[in-house]
Amino acid sequence: MKRKVIITQDGSSSITMEDWGESYHSVHGAVQEAKHVYLDNGLAHFKDACSIDILEMGLGTGLNAFLTYLQAKKWNLKVNYSAIEGFPISLQERALLNYEQFSDQKQDKSVFDLLHSSPWNATTLLSEAFTLTKWHNTFEQQQIGTQKYDLIYFDVFGYPYQPELWSQQIFDKMYQGLKPNGILTTYACRGVIKRTMQTAGFKVTKVPGPPGKREMIVAFK
Repeated sequence: MKRKVIITQDGSSSITMEDWGESYHSVHGAVQEAKHVYLDNGLAHFKDACSIDILEMGLGTGLNAFLTYLQAKKWNLKVNYSAIEGFPISLQERALLNYEQFSDQKQDKSVFDLLHSSPWNATTLLSEAFTLTKWHNTFEQQQIGTQKYDLIYFDVFGYPYQPELWSQQIFDKMYQGLKPNGILTTYACRGVIKRTMQTAGFKVTKVPGPPGKREMIVAFK
């Protein structure tokens, strides 16, 4: 499927799937969406913790992981970050992404480079306080264990395009993978998604969404 790097309304880049007309991030602003959905409504719940275990469903452009790295550094929060990705972007596509401009630290460019160039199915130390484990696999096939994660970033393509990734099987796996009192946050808010999450055992709450989206879901175990 053909992909193209685009610039969203807040000046940050994203990738669009031209056959679907679907992008990896909101066209209203990739960075502002990621901060709102995953940092403000996910990571911020753990800002006073010493460490956190995070799972991202869909590494994509690496934006969520990179912003988490930047924010955790400010909060002195140790992060063990795992991500599953079935269709990694190319290094050529990575070269067109502009996320480094949202950090004033020159060394952060090398961290973003390492995020993408580090080996799959292995753990890499991005810094003394941030480890990254990348799995090159589908969400259906990847085993994530039981009660391993404090926080899940659920950032797969939208329900109309890949409804199988919003299935009962997937959310049962997410619920089992979370520690007690763990949190799953996602940009989505369809009624069918909410009901599927509730069947898996989640307490589902709707909160205001990022620009261009009225609501989103934060789910608690």
